[in-house]
Amino acid sequence: MLDPLGPGGSRRFLPKLWDAERDRATRADYVTAPDTAVVLVRGWFLLGAGLPLDLTVHLALSPLARQRRVPPDAAARELPAWDRYDDEVAPSELADVVVRCDDPRRPAVLVRAERR
Repeated sequence: MLDPLGPGGSRRFLPKLWDAERDRATRADYVTAPDTAVVLVRGWFLLGAGLPLDLTVHLALSPLARQRRVPPDAAARELPAWDRYDDEVAPSELADVVVRCDDPRRPAVLVRAERR
């Protein structure tokens, strides 16, 4: 997905890969993105993976805020993974924009100086 929509790419991509209702791959046709297209990539643990991204935003939580927000039934699995990601990857140091979300009513935004 990223190569065709990156610099010099064909701009052709599949808009959908999986049909959840039929539980199988889709039969979607390729479409061509306009020259002005923007690709948003959302997901966990993506920083530090070497993806060719023009701008990165990391939504950061302190370990205590994370403990309050992760459901109890998922805490044993998720909290150690997030702690390891923070320690090994340091996403707050890699991201172009960091949004501190300990209090979702008062996010704090840090925009880093041009690095590229």
